[in-house]
Amino acid sequence: MDLRFLLLAALSAVLGSSWAQQEASTCIKANAQSCGECIQVAETCGWCSDEKFLTEGEPKSARCDDLKSLEKRGCTNKAIENPRGTIVINKNKDVTIRKENQKLKAEQITQIQPQKLTLTLRAGEPQTFDLKFRRAEDYPIDLYYLMDLSFSMKDDLENVKNLGTDLMREMQQITSDFRIGFGSFVEKTVMPYISTTPARLMNPCTGNQNCTSPFSYKNVLKLTNKGDEFNRLVSQQQISGNLDSPEGGFDAIMQVAVCEEQIGWRNVTRLLVFSTDAGFHFAGDGKLGGIVLPNDGKCHLENNMYTMSHYYDYPSIAHLVQKLSDHNIQTIFAVTEEFQPVYKELKNLIPKSAVGTLSSNSSNVIKLIIDAYNSLSSEVILENSRLPEGVSITYKSICKNGVEGTGENGRKCSNISIGDEVSFKISVESQKCPSPGKSELITIKPLGFTEEVEVVLNFICDCQCAKEGLPNSDKCHEGHGTFECGACKCNEGRIGRVCECSKDEVRTEDLDANCRKDNGTDICSNNGDCVCGTCECKKRENPAEVYSGKYCECDNFNCDRSNNKLCGGNGRCECRKCICDTNFTGSACDCSLDTTTCLAKNGQLCNGRGTCECGTCKCTNAKFQGPTCELCPTCPGVCTEHKDCVLCRAFQTGDKKETCEQDCSYFNLYKVNDRTKLPQPTDQIFPLTHCKERDPNDCWFYYTYAVRNSTKEVYVVEKLECPAGPDIIPIVAGVVAGIVLIGLALLLIWKLLMIIHDRREFAKFEKEKMNAKWDTGENPIYKSAVTTVVNPKYEGK
Repeated sequence: MDLRFLLLAALSAVLGSSWAQQEASTCIKANAQSCGECIQVAETCGWCSDEKFLTEGEPKSARCDDLKSLEKRGCTNKAIENPRGTIVINKNKDVTIRKENQKLKAEQITQIQPQKLTLTLRAGEPQTFDLKFRRAEDYPIDLYYLMDLSFSMKDDLENVKNLGTDLMREMQQITSDFRIGFGSFVEKTVMPYISTTPARLMNPCTGNQNCTSPFSYKNVLKLTNKGDEFNRLVSQQQISGNLDSPEGGFDAIMQVAVCEEQIGWRNVTRLLVFSTDAGFHFAGDGKLGGIVLPNDGKCHLENNMYTMSHYYDYPSIAHLVQKLSDHNIQTIFAVTEEFQPVYKELKNLIPKSAVGTLSSNSSNVIKLIIDAYNSLSSEVILENSRLPEGVSITYKSICKNGVEGTGENGRKCSNISIGDEVSFKISVESQKCPSPGKSELITIKPLGFTEEVEVVLNFICDCQCAKEGLPNSDKCHEGHGTFECGACKCNEGRIGRVCECSKDEVRTEDLDANCRKDNGTDICSNNGDCVCGTCECKKRENPAEVYSGKYCECDNFNCDRSNNKLCGGNGRCECRKCICDTNFTGSACDCSLDTTTCLAKNGQLCNGRGTCECGTCKCTNAKFQGPTCELCPTCPGVCTEHKDCVLCRAFQTGDKKETCEQDCSYFNLYKVNDRTKLPQPTDQIFPLTHCKERDPNDCWFYYTYAVRNSTKEVYVVEKLECPAGPDIIPIVAGVVAGIVLIGLALLLIWKLLMIIHDRREFAKFEKEKMNAKWDTGENPIYKSAVTTVVNPKYEGK
């Protein structure tokens, strides 16, 4: 677990560092020449207004960097220009919570909060505010019933004649302020949609049917709270007829939406019930009747009749969607089951719309309207007006029970009951400054509602310090620029850090000569540009890597490396040379002067067998190895090495018995009478080895070998441990007893096997005896010994 945590921490650090470098690179790459240009690059970019901030060879654009880099480079917080966006709420009336039995007018009800804000935006920095919506109780409703009066809707008209009072009664349970209106439509009054013969214009129906003249759209009843008036006027309506199956309903919907005064729409909940049993014509279909002029989306009602159906084409679906949204109208399509699929596809294109299945005679229209209204009013969908160029907006919804939505789902909340409150987090971000010094206005509103939030957008296009700039300043080479935010902002046609050059003089041989260290070198060491005789060093992809110097001849990334680290990670690179930290030396600072890594366990450097160089032991004898020269793979062990000398000096035996005095006088010998008296490693501060070896007689002897202050000491146990001889009698007795026992066991086994075999044979015999069958009849080959002869002539006399 610890290892995984460390790996994740390391990965996060690497990714964080990478991100920071990328942001810094973005700021530097922008090559911003002023504070205003710098803050437009990204929200992480800042501008250092300290006049003495730049070093020799650094261009003016080096003042623009990420905030942390500016601080590391020595720019104080006071000198860093980093304006931030703000949010100011201008109008924040609380949403309405109606008291019991309280009657309020529509203009007294507030369902959305706040109502107006002012956002100050900096490029790349989003500003987020909360928007609250509460569905009000007893909110007024205007409902306009738009009905297809083609001949196929004849039986439907009969059921709609009493719709007014019945619907008023049902809607009283939802709101005490309800108004209803009625309109009808058929088709454009041109061929091939209707028959234009005089007789058919008078009565488009066949047979004895009495039908009214065809028309495009007629506003029969302006919105009213009188249900009986609705019933009376609808009862007077007559069916008409047309030739083709699709109807001109889109013309009628457009006029209902845009003719607010004639229809009588109020700034309340607006419902449009569109009732038909057929499809619809849309933009382009008018060409069949020679109508090519696009619908203008304006009101053309005269005496409550649409008079321009023969002049303007049908509206497109997109045009209709825009007008319905602009006028906050929620549409309910009450259509027969046959056309359900068509209108459900249309519903997907029109926000805040619903589709209900109309019975063949419209008998269920009231239930359909109530269900559709509940469905529409239980959903809140936010939309915004057109955004200025470069401005984006995102939504996050917090709906009932804390359910959150993002993306397109962040715009809406569903299943909202009366009195429920939901909220949205709305973020507005600008990627640039679209209108310097100007404000932009956008609106945000819930679809189908008249209330909206006004959002005023102001844009941060320049730094505060720019307002204090000095035009034609003496600091800008004879007044050729404005000194602002610690740097010169050059006038048109001037260039250079202090505007010292004209653009026409930028490339001349005399100026280039000032950018060479000597005649044999490149301009600005090929690491920069010569601007007005002064080197401006190039910028690297990694902001931590910089060129510097009068001729850009220095850098901080081309020094020697060790372990793939610049200056071994133990120093800093200055002008292509490593400046090592304390206790490090070498061209790459990879040589440590610390000798603690060379200390052996005995406190000696490299065990006295080598020298300590750059923190590593260099063994003087090639046979020694290891970090402190402690290993010798080819050397015999300490015990084996001194065994013969210990034997000859302590016990006068062994291979070196004859040459003991010459070969074995290099250590001091001490005898002890027991193994427990031998020195122990824990009692000593010097290396000590315990040994156990055999002598030529196979006896064990014990000793220790130690080196104390270059004096070798051997402690040996004076008694040998020799193995005792074997006891012959028990061995012989055991062997004899074993042989006898094995013989008896074999005899018993043989006897047992014979008994088992005999019993099996006897049992087999008995079985065969029992199965034998003896025949008691005469043997066919038997011949009796008596022969009887009868004389044939004998008559018994």
